[in-house]
Amino acid sequence: MFLQNLAIAAKQVGILYIIVAVGFICDKTGLFKEKTARLSNDLLFYVITPAVIVTAFMSMDNTPENYKKLLLAFVFAVVLQVVGALLAMPFFRDKTKKDNSIYKFASNYGNVGYMALPLANAVLGAEGVFYCSVVVMVFNVFSFTHGIKIMTGEKSFDPKKLFLNPGTIAVLIGLPLFIFGVKLPEIIQTPVDYLASLNTPLAMIFFGTYLANTDLKTMFKDKRIYLTALIKLILLPLCMLGLFKVFGITGALVPSIILSSSAPSANNTVMFAAKYDKDAPCASKVVALVSFISIITMPVMIALAQQM
Repeated sequence: MFLQNLAIAAKQVGILYIIVAVGFICDKTGLFKEKTARLSNDLLFYVITPAVIVTAFMSMDNTPENYKKLLLAFVFAVVLQVVGALLAMPFFRDKTKKDNSIYKFASNYGNVGYMALPLANAVLGAEGVFYCSVVVMVFNVFSFTHGIKIMTGEKSFDPKKLFLNPGTIAVLIGLPLFIFGVKLPEIIQTPVDYLASLNTPLAMIFFGTYLANTDLKTMFKDKRIYLTALIKLILLPLCMLGLFKVFGITGALVPSIILSSSAPSANNTVMFAAKYDKDAPCASKVVALVSFISIITMPVMIALAQQM
């Protein structure tokens, strides 16, 4: 089972990096440059990511049993983000290093959409996908509020930003659709699905252009990336395993949350860095190396979770 999970994780990272390579080559050949990717970043930020969230809600069946699962998954998805924030808090505090916000964001926010969902589908089936979809929604609300606060370095938090951001607005649209069992007409649903399907390829192509403009030789020498990997890939999932043990939680929810908690740093790390004028090539290095390391760590964490 471990080798099977290892193969699945490696396959997902391989697929991701083939698309990244397309972006890398496009930048080097001048076909699609990093500057163009930065100018296009708002398309991902304000249109495509919200479509992903709404689509996730629409994919869930409206049943009493799913309401209970939704609530339980929501609680632990929130706990996951809070624990991640607390673990990252003591690190990367040197304000003289502008890129520390990138490492802190990458230590907390994982690639739950691209990495966790396919793995959940392969290892756990439909129930695992359901739980991980809830994590994706909570992730987007936190990343578009707390995550932005990390990236921008704002000392105070404007309560309006909790609601007036693409992630929360998309949840406020999608949640009632799930609760009331509303099915959008095909003429609306199909465009939303099409927009959502652009998320991974566009994000990866943009990622590739940023990677093309960084010194890859320094990637393996950056100690902060390894610290980020330790927090994100090992400490966070182990903390979540401990909480499940303490509260006596068992079943498919456990490996679903552990899958999500052990996912490598989110592509949003690069997207937000570009959006808020941080060092996008640095963010690309962090996501790239942490993703490679996760090929080994994710199957280990899944195996531990399945023992509960």
